[in-house]
Amino acid sequence: MKKIKNIGIKVTLPKKASNDKHDPFFSNLRIRGRLFIGKVISTSSAKTAKIEFERLLPIPKYERVEKKRTRLIVHNPDSINAQVGDLVKVSECRPISKTKNFVIIEKIK
Repeated sequence: MKKIKNIGIKVTLPKKASNDKHDPFFSNLRIRGRLFIGKVISTSSAKTAKIEFERLLPIPKYERVEKKRTRLIVHNPDSINAQVGDLVKVSECRPISKTKNFVIIEKIK
């Protein structure tokens, strides 16, 4: 079994090994920057997932907040293999492709 690398963030480690060159636990992909928790809404492309999370945006004029949705295209490593409906933790990394700048680092549910 391949050795699991410490990524510097406290997460549950994947149970299976991976030969994916963009896996933060088994390759040299570095984790940096922002962290998000979101829900997987699509896994139609290979090794790619689309996640969505809500954020509250204040409107000072009306003293209210509005809900906004953010959708991200993220890398889904073989060792994690998140499916539609899973709650996942996502971290920023170097650009993997034109639209993928994030990678899934933990499956929460």
